[in-house]
Amino acid sequence: MPGENLSRDEARERAELLTVDGYEVALDLRSAVGDPDDGQAGPRTFRSLTTIRFRAARAGASTFADLLAPAVTAVTLNGKDLDPAAVFDGTRIALDDLAEGENVLVVDARCAYSRTGEGMHRFVDPEDGEVYLYTQYEPADARRVFANFEQPDLKAPYRFEVTAPEGWTVRSNGAEESHEGEVWRFAETKPISTYITTVLAGPYHCVSDLYTRTFDDGSTLEIPLGAMCRKGLARYFDADDVFLITKQGLDFFHDHFDYPYPFGKYDQAFVPEYNLGAMENPGLVTFREEYIYRSKVTSASYERRANVILHEMAHMWFGDLVTMKWWDDLWLKESFADFMGSFSMVEATRFTGGWITFANNRKAWAYRADQLPSTHPVTADIRDLEDAKLNFDGITYAKGASVLKQLVAYVGRDAFLEGARRYFKQHAYGNTELGDLLSVLAETSGRDMTAWSRSWLQTAGVNVLTPVVAYDDEGRVAELAVTQEAAASHPELRPHRVAVGLYRLTPDGDLVRYARAETDVAGERAVVTELTGAEKPDLVLVNDDDLTYCKVRFDDRSLATLRRHLGDITDPLARALCWSALWNLTRDALLPARDFVSLVLAFAGRESDIGVLQMLHAWARSALTHYAAPGWRAKGGTALAEGALRELRRAEAGSQHQLTWARFFAASATSKADFQLLGGLLDGSAAIEGLEVDQELRWAFLSALVAHGVADEAAVDAELARDDTASGKRHHVRCLASRPSAAVKAQAWAVVVESDKLSNAFVEATIAGFEQPSQRELLAPYTAAYFEAIERVWAERSIQIGMDVVKGLFPGLQDDPATLTATDAWLTSHPDAAPALRRLVLEARDDLARALRAQECDAAA
Repeated sequence: MPGENLSRDEARERAELLTVDGYEVALDLRSAVGDPDDGQAGPRTFRSLTTIRFRAARAGASTFADLLAPAVTAVTLNGKDLDPAAVFDGTRIALDDLAEGENVLVVDARCAYSRTGEGMHRFVDPEDGEVYLYTQYEPADARRVFANFEQPDLKAPYRFEVTAPEGWTVRSNGAEESHEGEVWRFAETKPISTYITTVLAGPYHCVSDLYTRTFDDGSTLEIPLGAMCRKGLARYFDADDVFLITKQGLDFFHDHFDYPYPFGKYDQAFVPEYNLGAMENPGLVTFREEYIYRSKVTSASYERRANVILHEMAHMWFGDLVTMKWWDDLWLKESFADFMGSFSMVEATRFTGGWITFANNRKAWAYRADQLPSTHPVTADIRDLEDAKLNFDGITYAKGASVLKQLVAYVGRDAFLEGARRYFKQHAYGNTELGDLLSVLAETSGRDMTAWSRSWLQTAGVNVLTPVVAYDDEGRVAELAVTQEAAASHPELRPHRVAVGLYRLTPDGDLVRYARAETDVAGERAVVTELTGAEKPDLVLVNDDDLTYCKVRFDDRSLATLRRHLGDITDPLARALCWSALWNLTRDALLPARDFVSLVLAFAGRESDIGVLQMLHAWARSALTHYAAPGWRAKGGTALAEGALRELRRAEAGSQHQLTWARFFAASATSKADFQLLGGLLDGSAAIEGLEVDQELRWAFLSALVAHGVADEAAVDAELARDDTASGKRHHVRCLASRPSAAVKAQAWAVVVESDKLSNAFVEATIAGFEQPSQRELLAPYTAAYFEAIERVWAERSIQIGMDVVKGLFPGLQDDPATLTATDAWLTSHPDAAPALRRLVLEARDDLARALRAQECDAAA
């Protein structure tokens, strides 16, 4: 729609004109249950009545309010009734002849329940037929639920009133003030942005607790805590652990931020069919319900959940209390939350190895994003809302967090935290830009932040650091230098504070560090003088301890050592950094994919960190699928499956390593014997000591059998009968779409591309089943169909579904030059396609081109 994509210029103009004093929003959600009213055609709707009190800077000025709704019943401006047909175009309400000073807008609308996870999402539980509602808005979907001024710098207090079926739980940002029959009223919020307002309604299972904090002056802060999930998940809900992490986080942030949590209560709701990991709505944080574990998972899953809980909690200060003016400075909240999530987790919880996960997992996301043609500075140029939606990426989150980790080393921990404290106090309930943060950091650190910001926040790309070592006649280090390179497209050389570690083999066969020095690498080359004269190392590790953001290379001697002794590195962080560097070499077509697979087969079985092991499994599968030469894939696949089974049988009975290898074996299975074993584990005719084949593992095993044509639709239906739940339904849809049949693929394509009947969760599941690496020939006909459909899909569907389709169905498995040519042809012939759509296609093209380069490298091995 013409007005749906709000531009930065429009937002700036509106912010100069308006000051918003408050919202009163009344939602009638009783229509969520039962049959749609009057057998109406079109979407199921609810009544939304909104009163906005605002001031205008000029008499007679014109502006607009935002609303995405099927119908508007009435509009009143300053007591004057306006004709909805004349002022509402489906996306905006025209507001003309404003009064100077106070104005009052009242909008009565019929808003639509969502099936895409955007706006007021409605979910019907297949287990019991119960209806669950929740909202999700970022960056700009509050306008799907109530009329508003949808931009982050027009903050205001909110009062919500919700009418809903009796017996439901209803929550919002503010505390409940009253509940009479079917009507709930909530306390007025502090001034917040539209995108973090929220409403939750349904027969949710609720658990309560209380956080208490006594300050140095003797005053006490009490924060009521709530945790919610669907009734069907209540038996799996470990709310005690959620509350434990929550209290540890609140202690940490109160210790370090010197600004009491400002939003009253702290509810956390785990909701179905959620598009994101979580959302930082103040007073009511929402999470994807997959963080409630129905079956056995590893400690990495609990660590991931703890990190997300703490990430969202950090947002209460970075993002909710102080908010960016526009999406250009999205990093002001996301980079900080990503960094503070790991920082607080390591220092305040049982997950003390969180920096290993950060180095191995989060930074891999950043490195990939920073090498795409769409890479951008941490402070991005966001022209409009479509740009904003796509910038929730590895740069804004993980690169930004990496840069902040380095900033702490640069200015010092105390100066960094004191800067944060001043930032909160100076800008509480306000909006900021980059300069506001830099100014307080300059004050507290005494450093000029301008040059640092220009290099790290305002330029794109990732540098490569490589050791260059010369030895004297006695075999000692004569000179150890670190060289810095940058891509031609982004030639910026940056100041890096790095540690260089020297490692050697001990008589016991361990690879241990015996020397370490820190140095600054600012230009093309820096000499590490402290290491001159050191004994000859077997391994030189640049960026030891992961102090900076860079890709790391190895000298020849070090690479040879890793090929033989990677598993002998005793320090888990150093080992993870080496794995990350080797993966980057593989992606950059400098290490053959088959060599990386061989390293995984040789050393992954000795990996102690379960999160690193899971990442290695994902990388090995990706190496085989995308980067290995086509002629070697079958051999490599057999080797992976054999290695996975070998390590599965070796793993300690009942251990999380055994579970991880079991999942990897299922994903890697290729032979008749592999499938017989999986089938036996499913029907109980085979067993591996200590391995409990619970429901989620059953689906993992069955998925492999179905995708390879060993199990049929009847087997999938039978498994659904065992697990007729929301999770089971998603597995069922994915498995059915994964069957190796042309008719199945045609049906899956049609329900996703040609129809909008599926919910967001089923779209995701269908795409996941459709795309199978073992079914390249079946998928070949869809290359042309993809390029014919994507512009229409982008125009007709919501941006979330559009992103899912464009990214998920790109023919990346047709990895040959012809697909690259087809992609280029589409880009050339569609210069005026939506910029966000072109960006997604350009990114997919880059992934494909990278895969072809890596395959060429592997074929030459």
